[in-house]
Amino acid sequence: MGEADVHWWSAVEAGRRLASGELSAVELTTSILSRIDSLDGALGAFAEVTADRAMVSAERADNESRAGRHRGPLHGVPVAVKALCDIAGVRTAAGTEVLAEHVPATDATVVSRLEEAGAVLVGSLTMTEGASAVHHPSIEPPRNPWDPQAWAGASSSGSGVATAAGLCFGSLGSDTAGSIRAPSHFCGVVGLKPTYGRVSRAGVFPLSATLDHVGPMTRTVADCAAMLGVLAGPDERDPSARQIPVPDYLRELDQPLRGLRIGYDEHYSSDGVAPELAAAVREAMAVLEGAGALVEPIVVPPREPALEAGALIVHSDVAHAHDPYFEQNKDRYGPHLREMIEIGLGLSAADVARGHELRRQWTGQLEALYESVDVIVCPPTVAPAPPAHLTTALSPDFFTQGRFFGFTMPFTVSGNPSLTVPCGFTTTGLPMAVQLVGRHFDESRLLQAGHAYQRETNWHNRHPF
Repeated sequence: MGEADVHWWSAVEAGRRLASGELSAVELTTSILSRIDSLDGALGAFAEVTADRAMVSAERADNESRAGRHRGPLHGVPVAVKALCDIAGVRTAAGTEVLAEHVPATDATVVSRLEEAGAVLVGSLTMTEGASAVHHPSIEPPRNPWDPQAWAGASSSGSGVATAAGLCFGSLGSDTAGSIRAPSHFCGVVGLKPTYGRVSRAGVFPLSATLDHVGPMTRTVADCAAMLGVLAGPDERDPSARQIPVPDYLRELDQPLRGLRIGYDEHYSSDGVAPELAAAVREAMAVLEGAGALVEPIVVPPREPALEAGALIVHSDVAHAHDPYFEQNKDRYGPHLREMIEIGLGLSAADVARGHELRRQWTGQLEALYESVDVIVCPPTVAPAPPAHLTTALSPDFFTQGRFFGFTMPFTVSGNPSLTVPCGFTTTGLPMAVQLVGRHFDESRLLQAGHAYQRETNWHNRHPF
């Protein structure tokens, strides 16, 4: 791959080349900003481009390199974040009109940690309204770079598009019902929803504080490992960020899979799933088995209680998140998010209590499976990307969307870490992916399995143009 293709380097490779002095952070950042300028008018991935801030960061990275100070694998590497992560001095509207004038004074913790690791922030990324399933009527949804008629996913749509199109080397998304995993699947990139509490949410506008997860979206599993190593860990600004040691995910990637126990429920993973996708997931599992993993049949607990719990919790939490704004600004909300909030306002205390009890029960049932397996394999969604025009009228009532979120919401409710990895393409050229679900705070095993899979396959090296 020549220097003209620098935008397709992995983040880790870009970091190595920067460290070797092959090129400078200023040169790399200038190249990425030029690519954003030339392509994003058609793709719509960026809400705000922070070119001036990026160039200052790139110059600082180069100065530090010359002084012998290297901050790590992301030193000088251009990245972007979803537009619900506060960026000091930059409009951070979370895809809404009601927050259109919000210019935070401080960075979200995840933004601070990326920049402290030497990463270069090139902008914030387009997202659905308030991280719901549909974009605000005033915002044009990003276009899927594999097929502009296909859905890019919700709500981290811009993160999926920017990463897949080579407009950054990695991005941040957030996932409540599936919004890292679905756009990663549909856009053909790697997405990691970490364990709840692994990554701070301080300075990240909530959809559901109970269920929101922030995580990396990249083109390789190794890049996810590098980003998670920077993002993870406790934070005094977010008491829910757990006091659990953070492994060196990147260093641990090459651990052998020998003896890794993979749980697979054939019925759960194929019933109602597009046949091409179900077959691709089985083939991905066979690759992992060939790399030393052991496949064990399991029975995933019925998902309906988890879906009901998720619906009850999301609706009540979104109403709480928008309590400071909603009554005085109803006309500034899009119809989808407005109805979500109104459903939440109509729930009773007993409804919310039932949601949390169902959540505890489902989480306990799922946890029992990990006594006999290390990783569960299943699809991330029921099918590859649907036509984009069909998604503009998605129901705001999460009680009716169980089929759509059947492979994502249950593992959000339980808080388990989930890794989505590209595993093929449909006959029409759309990306397909496999989902790996691990024990709480065992992201290392997921990343090792995903990395082993990418060593044996080449899907992640295919690009949309």
